[in-house]
Amino acid sequence: MAESAGLADFKQGMLLLRDGKPHDALIHFRKAAELEEKNPYYMSFTGVALARAEKKWAPALKLCETALSLKRNEVQLHLNLAQVYISAGRRDEALRTLDRAAAAFGRHAGIERARLKLGRRRSPVLSFLGRENVVNKQLGAWRQRLLDWAEDSRFPLLRSS
Repeated sequence: MAESAGLADFKQGMLLLRDGKPHDALIHFRKAAELEEKNPYYMSFTGVALARAEKKWAPALKLCETALSLKRNEVQLHLNLAQVYISAGRRDEALRTLDRAAAAFGRHAGIERARLKLGRRRSPVLSFLGRENVVNKQLGAWRQRLLDWAEDSRFPLLRSS
């Protein structure tokens, strides 16, 4: 059976995105999405490529959210939305998206990999203040600088002896 033009463009876009060419991938994803406007995969990957290539967060998020609303039971669409949130610098929303996906799908390698990439957050320095409190933010930044300095300074001492 012959491949549809939309699917051929989508596959080419996937290869280009994997190879780190989001501008070229975006062209193919847009063609595929124009041919099949209600395909959630085409929409979602167009959003990912748009975020990476053109840094247009709002339209990229809209595409990914729309795709997810069309097909909630697909892990990859959740991962794509989280990826766009990460690209936009919205780490907390990415974590919430991944947590919702983990709750819905249970253990999934892709979700676990994405969570590991984001790392674990340390608890606030002053637990009685909220994480967003300006004092906690400043103390947390100082703590991180101190930890980075301690990590950097360990290695020269070990090598000098």
